[in-house]
Amino acid sequence: MLKTTPFHSRTAPLILGQAWRRWSGFSVASSYDLLPDREYTAVRNSAALFDISPLCKYRLRGRDAGRLLDRMVTRDLTKCRVGQVMYTPWCDSHGKVIDDGTVSRLSDTEYRLTAAEPSIRWLQMNGFGLEATIEDVSDTLGALAIQGPLARIILNQVAEPTVEGLKFFRVMPARIGGVAVEISRTGYTGDLGYEIWVPAAGAVKVWDALMTAGANYGILPAGIWALDIARIEAGLVMADVDYHSAHRALIADQKSTPFELSLDWTVSLDKGRYNGKQALVREHTAGPAWRFVGLEVDWESFEALYAAHHLPPSLPTVAWRTSTPIYRDGRQIGYASSGCWSPLLKKYLALAHIRAPHFAPDTRVEMEVTVEHQRRRAAATVRKLPFFDPARKKA
Repeated sequence: MLKTTPFHSRTAPLILGQAWRRWSGFSVASSYDLLPDREYTAVRNSAALFDISPLCKYRLRGRDAGRLLDRMVTRDLTKCRVGQVMYTPWCDSHGKVIDDGTVSRLSDTEYRLTAAEPSIRWLQMNGFGLEATIEDVSDTLGALAIQGPLARIILNQVAEPTVEGLKFFRVMPARIGGVAVEISRTGYTGDLGYEIWVPAAGAVKVWDALMTAGANYGILPAGIWALDIARIEAGLVMADVDYHSAHRALIADQKSTPFELSLDWTVSLDKGRYNGKQALVREHTAGPAWRFVGLEVDWESFEALYAAHHLPPSLPTVAWRTSTPIYRDGRQIGYASSGCWSPLLKKYLALAHIRAPHFAPDTRVEMEVTVEHQRRRAAATVRKLPFFDPARKKA
C-alpha cells in the first residue's frame, strides 16, 4: 500500500481529478487542477506550494559525519560551512552517478542529506569504521517547497525570524505557526524559492499558515506536472528520467558520469579520496563522450510536419519523459529524455544526451517527431542550459 505524506489531509481534498502519482512509495499529486496551467503560472508569477515530502532524507551526526559524506560525494564538503547547502551527485567506483541531492550542514557535527533513491545502505557502507550516526528521517520529516517571485514575501509573513537575509543555498532554523522548522533557499524550479523541513507532527499547521498568508498573493498548491515544466525550463536533471542510477542500470551504456550530465561544476578533482575519483580524473583529461544539453525545436520546421497532413501542430499538455532519438547528418547522435512546451518562453524545449563532438551550443540537429503514425524529424538547435535563469533566483 502506498504511504501518504504528513500534508495528505490538506492536499487530498484539493485534487479535482484524482490525478495521483507514485513517488518513492508515497502518493502525491500530479496536478490539483485537471491541467497544470494555473499551477505552473503560479510558479512563475506568484508562488506555488509543492509537497516534496517523499524525498529520501537522512540526518548524519557525529565527529566523522562530514568525513563520511566527503568520501561519498563529488563536492568538496570541507568547504561547506554551518548553515550552507551544497548540491552534489555521488558515484560508484567507476565514476558513474548513483544519485544526486543536497547536503545541508546544520551544525559542526550534523548534516542532512536528501536523495531521490533510498541510500541508507550506501551510507552505512561508506561510514564503516567512522564515528557517525545515520538516521533515516524520510517518514518523520515532511518537506514543502514554496517557489515563485512572491515566495519571500509570503514566507516573511509567517516565519520567525524572517528569511529576508537568507542567501542562495543557505539554511536557517525558524518557526512557522509555532512549529520549529528549517528553511533552505533551494528548490527545483529555477526560480526564487525556499524549501521548508517540517516535523511530521507539525506539518498541517505549517501548511495552513503558508496558505493563509499566501491567499492575498495568489499562492496555489502545485503538483508534479507543473514542477516538471519548471525544472525543464531550468535545465535540471531528474533521476530515473534523465539518467539511470548506476545501482539500477541494467547495462553499462545506461550509466552516466557527472561530466556526461554536464555537472562538471560539482566535481572536485583536488580533494582527497572519494568514490569514483580516479575514473573522473581520467575522464576529465580525455573529455566526456556525452553531454547533457538543451534543445530548442525550430517552430516552423515542427509546424510544417503537421501542415503536410493538413493538421495544426500538436503540443504536449504536460511534460513528456520518453526517449526520443536525435539526429545529425542522417545518423543518430543521441536522444532526448524529457521535454515540454514552455508557456513562459513560448518555445518547444527538450533535455537531451548528445554524443561528442555534436554537443556544442548552436549545433543544428533534428529531433524525431511522430505525426499521423509516421516518424518525421523536426529541426532543432543545441542550447546551453538553463533555458530560464531569472536574476531573482539568487538576488
